[in-house]
Amino acid sequence: MRQYRYSGNIKAGLFLLGLLLVSGLMFYTQTLVKSLREDNREIVKLYAELMAKAVINESDENLNFIFENIIKKVQFPIIQSDRDENPQSWRNLPRRMKTPKQVRRFMKTMDAQNIPIVLSFRPSAGEEPIVYGMLHYGDSILIRKLMWLPYFEIGAMAVFIFLGFIGFTFIRNSEKRHIWVGMARETAHQLGTPVSALMGWINWLKTHPEKSEEIAGEMETDLFRLEQINERFSKMGSEPELSDIDVSELMDMVFQYLQKRLPTTRKNLELEHKIDKGLQIKANGILLSWAIENIVKNGIDAIQEETGKITATVQKQPHKVSIKIRDTGSGIPKKNWKNIFRPGFSTKKRGWGLGLSLTHRIINEIHQGQVSVIDSSELGTTFEIILPMTK
Repeated sequence: MRQYRYSGNIKAGLFLLGLLLVSGLMFYTQTLVKSLREDNREIVKLYAELMAKAVINESDENLNFIFENIIKKVQFPIIQSDRDENPQSWRNLPRRMKTPKQVRRFMKTMDAQNIPIVLSFRPSAGEEPIVYGMLHYGDSILIRKLMWLPYFEIGAMAVFIFLGFIGFTFIRNSEKRHIWVGMARETAHQLGTPVSALMGWINWLKTHPEKSEEIAGEMETDLFRLEQINERFSKMGSEPELSDIDVSELMDMVFQYLQKRLPTTRKNLELEHKIDKGLQIKANGILLSWAIENIVKNGIDAIQEETGKITATVQKQPHKVSIKIRDTGSGIPKKNWKNIFRPGFSTKKRGWGLGLSLTHRIINEIHQGQVSVIDSSELGTTFEIILPMTK
């Protein structure tokens, strides 16, 4: 159940991360809007000061000049009103604003966004300022776009996430179906060798009853293999126990079993191993033998000629053990050296791409080792398994 708890934590973490991203985006946008509004306010204050100086003159020419040649150049809506807030002149309002009543209504909307600037002047030093109007201004087009930007971005992200969710759900369901079918095929493949061998021993026993004692021993070996297969699959979903394993004994057991149960059409296929004795590692014998068998069987399938050879060498290296398994098959293109360990990838017409992916998981994740293709050509392929030695 641990993986489900982790899955829930990941989902909660992603949800919180999404909230943080959206909140950060909204905060940053609002900061920009506030900054632009402050800039606009400074500009309007400057206009108010210019207009105050122009009002002191008896002529309205300076005031008209300021409004026509300076204020009309601004990029945000602006309205000049009298002391009673009756609009006198305006600029950059929506086209639908044609009557003073509509302009006044829009002016109230602008006042909700930005506090209007008072227009006043002092007739002379020491006298109280005289208020003769107000400058009302709204948000520029850029500010309005910035205010809407987060919502467009959030909407785009939501659409992207939705499409991604649909896509990943489809891929995940396809992978599930593929894995279920693949595991069924892998189970049948694992059971095939001992079951076929048992059927062969029974037929052999019928025709050679005098060899019943020898055949019984081989049948016990196949029954033990069936028990091992059951343990293999049961251990894949749990934490396997590791113990001290003699690599030479493990390899002997694997090769002796497979040698006697090669396909009858491959009579000229030879299995050979050269192993240093007494190499101890910390491993799970059942799963490690499964990984080695998968590589050997993959090599057997790769041999298309009537004769072929599988050679295994085990050598001690500093703090580790190297297991090399070479076949004389048709080889693997270099671009697929890593792909062959991916679940579902297979170069065989009837393959399901689970054997070597299980091998990779057994070696890399369970035994903290490494498995890789170190050489491959038309003359054959060499796999190498690196496992840490027992200290």
